[in-house]
Amino acid sequence: MAENVVLLGFWPSSFAMRVKIALAEKGIKYESKEENLFDKSPLLLEMNPVDKKIPVLIHDGKPICESLIIIQYIDEVWHHKSPLMPSDPYLRSQARFWADYVDKNIYGIGKRIWSGKGEDQEAAKKEMIGFLKNMEAELGDKHFFGGESIGFVDVALVPFTTWFYTYETFGNFSIEAECPKLIAWAKRCSQKESVSTSLADPHDIYDFALGLRMKYGIQ
Repeated sequence: MAENVVLLGFWPSSFAMRVKIALAEKGIKYESKEENLFDKSPLLLEMNPVDKKIPVLIHDGKPICESLIIIQYIDEVWHHKSPLMPSDPYLRSQARFWADYVDKNIYGIGKRIWSGKGEDQEAAKKEMIGFLKNMEAELGDKHFFGGESIGFVDVALVPFTTWFYTYETFGNFSIEAECPKLIAWAKRCSQKESVSTSLADPHDIYDFALGLRMKYGIQ
């Protein structure tokens, strides 16, 4: 059955990259529409009139918003291949907890690192390392957060690794020195085609962040 799937995204957005990975894992063909977040399209405003944010997945004309909700939707609709959520209810609850933990921390802390300076930037660096060490502890000795295959938490976190170079460069610290197991996990993820073809280049992300700093007069 032919299905009409459209993704409204923005190339540096880790949240949009999540959806690309999930769609790739499922082998779903879709149309990608790049948004300009400084001049939002009428389609975006129509499909997400409440938040006016990307990503938005449009499936047969119906919009689904918020990246973690979109990933769960994708997993439920196209359940025939590459399950992202565990079948066990308890394990599903834990996956949702850790994905929510990612959402509540990494974007805000990361932004304070690449756009900040002084004491707050130093504090954000410590918070980032603490957050990543917690994620590393949860990963443990597993191949992926999902076990032997990529799962919901992996999809939630791995797009932010494209921002690690930016965090490290502006913050003058090394994530690998602090969290070597997590970096090894990121490299395993990037060996999967669904991940490597969905993530932006870290140096392009850095140039994007540098441009934003200049735009907003951050020295």
